[in-house]
Amino acid sequence: MTASPVRPVGPITPFLWFDSQAEEAAELYASLFADSGIDHVSRYTDAGREVHGREPGTAMTVNFHLGDQPFIGLNGGPVYQFSPAVSFVISCETQEEIDGLWDRLGEGGDPTAQQCGWLKDRFGVSWQVVPAALGRILGDPDPDRARRATEAMMAMKKLDIAQLERAADGVGAVAG
Repeated sequence: MTASPVRPVGPITPFLWFDSQAEEAAELYASLFADSGIDHVSRYTDAGREVHGREPGTAMTVNFHLGDQPFIGLNGGPVYQFSPAVSFVISCETQEEIDGLWDRLGEGGDPTAQQCGWLKDRFGVSWQVVPAALGRILGDPDPDRARRATEAMMAMKKLDIAQLERAADGVGAVAG
């Protein structure tokens, strides 16, 4: 017997396990994206303190949204670490948007975890900051253009729209 598909009551929400920085991370993320904010913060109390070990009043969970996407952050301690196996893709229209997000998200992050538009922020969360046109550029029907653009992307850390376009056209060298 096959089970019927489940219809969730609300949106499927990413749940991010932080050590103790969920509120700080939510504040940063909400400051970076339009129509974003913190919706609710639940705080630890004395109840269960022998298990959670947190000071009463510190943030336990932080419900926030980035645009229309809800998130929940938990300050659950150093039990789990983030992995680049899960990342959040941000499509940007302009190089200015890419540059701004790259700089703000990458500040204090892991500079060795930067490749092909991927970066790890100071909380350990992985992001992909990419041009909205990336699919069009890499999926060019001309296989030579697509190959050149892909080679250029592989040599970059922060993606550069103009360099990707020039590479697709077969013009100029690519800087990382």
